[in-house]
Amino acid sequence: MKAFLEVSASKENLDQVIGFISECLEAVQCPFKQKMQLEVAAEEIFVNIASYAYDSATGRAEIEFSCEDDAVSITFADRGAAFDPLGKEDPDISLSAEERKIGGLGIFMVKKTMDNVTYRRENDRNILTIIKKIK
Repeated sequence: MKAFLEVSASKENLDQVIGFISECLEAVQCPFKQKMQLEVAAEEIFVNIASYAYDSATGRAEIEFSCEDDAVSITFADRGAAFDPLGKEDPDISLSAEERKIGGLGIFMVKKTMDNVTYRRENDRNILTIIKKIK
């Protein structure tokens, strides 16, 4: 199964993005635990695009859903400023919340709950793909 959604990269569209992903996951009979992990990861990634990709301007975000061979792949693309979220050092979770630097916890959680996370910059686009085995 493949599906595609393009929306304005605005937090106001988060419900539409999560609804799209949720419908796709239901269509492929994704188990509850993996569905929740994928939806939380998708929310983190989309909110980051909406918050940081285009500075004060509003651009577009593309979400491509694919399910093949018992694995879900969700790709997020934007034409915002180049940013590799996987290039940042993981936060030191042994420190208390007060001692830890702000930021980075969301993408760390995405990396820990997905089976694979990749980033590439291609044709002036940030392309982040998350993959989760569902069966």
